[in-house]
Amino acid sequence: MPPVSKRVRSYDSAKTRTAVLAQFTAVRTAVDTLTPEQLALPTRLGEWTVRDLSAHLSMVLGMLLRHLDRPAPTEAEIALLDWPFSTADAATAVDEATRGLAAEADPGELFARVAERIGPELAKTSGDRPVPTRSGPLRLDDFMVTRCVELIVHTDDLNDATGLDIPYDRQALAACTRMLADALAVKAPGGAVEVRIPPYAVVQCVEGPRHTRGTPPNVVETDPLTWIRLATGRTGWAEALDAAKVSASGERADLAALLPILS
Repeated sequence: MPPVSKRVRSYDSAKTRTAVLAQFTAVRTAVDTLTPEQLALPTRLGEWTVRDLSAHLSMVLGMLLRHLDRPAPTEAEIALLDWPFSTADAATAVDEATRGLAAEADPGELFARVAERIGPELAKTSGDRPVPTRSGPLRLDDFMVTRCVELIVHTDDLNDATGLDIPYDRQALAACTRMLADALAVKAPGGAVEVRIPPYAVVQCVEGPRHTRGTPPNVVETDPLTWIRLATGRTGWAEALDAAKVSASGERADLAALLPILS
């Protein structure tokens, strides 16, 4: 995992919490409309069905409730930008937990359980409260940024699998885009390439000559959802270029070897 040495972007705690709850509610509303036939549909996530994916989406905040019910961890906290590089190690455990939850209850019931408690629990919990993750504790305020990532990424998975048009909360989409862009800058530090994801993020990355004025010689530009799909392996670099979803100019503006970031 690359060491986090850059200054971490700040996120507005109240706006992030509101965004997480709004996105969770949008997903819950959509999941409540799914038929048994839709729940049995495949997804782009390996062997997961829409039922499994829906159960996992309920876990995004259900897991937080379980953590808040327990004593706060006392070990040293990790940085927010350490989190994206630790998710692959948890894939097997996440898969097992998701399948177990999907077999336990219908998705609507799973969402209802979480929705009943999450607002009041967040309202009474300090943003500095440590929350355990598999790679170490995160401050609650930082953990909520990771919830934006999880909810936006998997909302997109659910839309892809079902053909639904679940909306993306603007603040949650912005937080997800920015965090994954910042993670790229951590993974490939430097100033040779400028990655633009309007209207939410601009980062510089990749070792090499750094520009100081004017248009940089190496520029990558794309939209937020395409960036998120690239950063999480839902879309390949060559595929996005061929579909004109990404523009890349300059001899160093090839991010294929750096993607995905989150898997």
